[in-house]
Amino acid sequence: MIVGAVAGAALVLAGCTGALQSPAPDAVSEVTARQVNLPTELPPMKAFNSSRTDAPGRPNSEIGADFLDLSFELESGRALPVLARFEGPVTIRMTGRKAAVLDTELNRLIARLRGEAGIDISRVPANAAAGITVEVIPKRQLQSLVPGAACFVAPNVSGWREYKANRRTEQTDWTKLTQRTRMSVFIPGDVAPQEMRDCLHEEIAQALGPVNDLYRLSDSVFNDDNFHTVLTGFDMLILRAYYAPELRSGMTRGQVAAALPALLARLNPAGGAGTPQARAATPRAWKQAIDTALGGNQPSTVRRAAAGRAVDIARAMGWRDTRLAFSLFALGRLNLGINSDVALASFREAEALYTALPGTSLQAAHMGVQLAAHALSLGNAETAIRIVDGHLGAVQSAQNAALLSTLLMIKAEGLEILGRDAEAQLVRLDSLGWARYGFGSDAEVGARLLEIAAISPINRG
Repeated sequence: MIVGAVAGAALVLAGCTGALQSPAPDAVSEVTARQVNLPTELPPMKAFNSSRTDAPGRPNSEIGADFLDLSFELESGRALPVLARFEGPVTIRMTGRKAAVLDTELNRLIARLRGEAGIDISRVPANAAAGITVEVIPKRQLQSLVPGAACFVAPNVSGWREYKANRRTEQTDWTKLTQRTRMSVFIPGDVAPQEMRDCLHEEIAQALGPVNDLYRLSDSVFNDDNFHTVLTGFDMLILRAYYAPELRSGMTRGQVAAALPALLARLNPAGGAGTPQARAATPRAWKQAIDTALGGNQPSTVRRAAAGRAVDIARAMGWRDTRLAFSLFALGRLNLGINSDVALASFREAEALYTALPGTSLQAAHMGVQLAAHALSLGNAETAIRIVDGHLGAVQSAQNAALLSTLLMIKAEGLEILGRDAEAQLVRLDSLGWARYGFGSDAEVGARLLEIAAISPINRG
């Protein structure tokens, strides 16, 4: 399940007047009045045409431990007694009122699952019986039953009506599942194309394979930090292993653990043939602190205190991994406009951690957008452009159009400060094409463009 509050967390902006904060409403209205290079018609929406995924660089002993924790636990911590998967070919259909972009994204995802994960999966018409039903419904209707969720997956049902009738019965209890025959994925049809695509990737992956998320994973969509939003090379390896002939539905954790060394050595020879090594569990107290910090149900003071606790726990545990970095990201995000020194220091330390860790260039880019905006607010155009250029490749590879467009908007403002107006306009037009995919409506695109423009000192007068 993708949690909406977390999914949106990565796009909070640094702000103006030399401080890390959101632009004040009067600053944005002033920029609106000036009509800062806002075109009367937006360019066509851009979309990513191809996917390039890198094979995981970690040893198979580590990947094997990840496979077991992903496959035999729920996000709540409840244990799953056996492996449960589809046996035989998998069919998938899409129902409900959907945007045309969803058809394209689903077809692309199916092609990747066939080619990269080796799963025999194919699409069938909306009125046909299918193993996986993707139902598109309004966001408000989805959240009426699962508040805070951007989208989710449910077992043993074939649509929204059946899920509503059985959602608190044994039929939809994951712990009772011994083999998958019917799964439903519910996604909103009234959100930005990128959010719909992200839901397709994570929820269909969970309909097929693991339903757990692990904060320790830096290279996976199976992580509640939601930095990765399309299936990675690690994710495809996990799904390929899930459907390997060496495994079958009904196998226990011990049986799967015994089969994994040879299985992973065959699928990922570069990772070696080590036995899965148990990983220390992340303390529940840290998870609770992060959940409180990123949730929307508590006052801001409570959330900031929870982020501080998460940082303290991470330091006390001696972590120098993505969990400390993510704790710092949460702390920085929640101090935007409240304590600029804490926010800036948190983002800088998080960026340093992510930059030092392998395979975390995308996470570093999420810190970079904050730091580039801060540099722009001070008029340090060269610094802002340098930071943006350093992260564009990673963001493009990760297919995050919302983050890509935001970085390009910052770069365009930096170019204007330097007097390179023609180049700035080209970059801005490029950013708007990606923004239409990342943010959706023209109003949202315009609001983001004006928000970034309000950061620039030349637009603040």
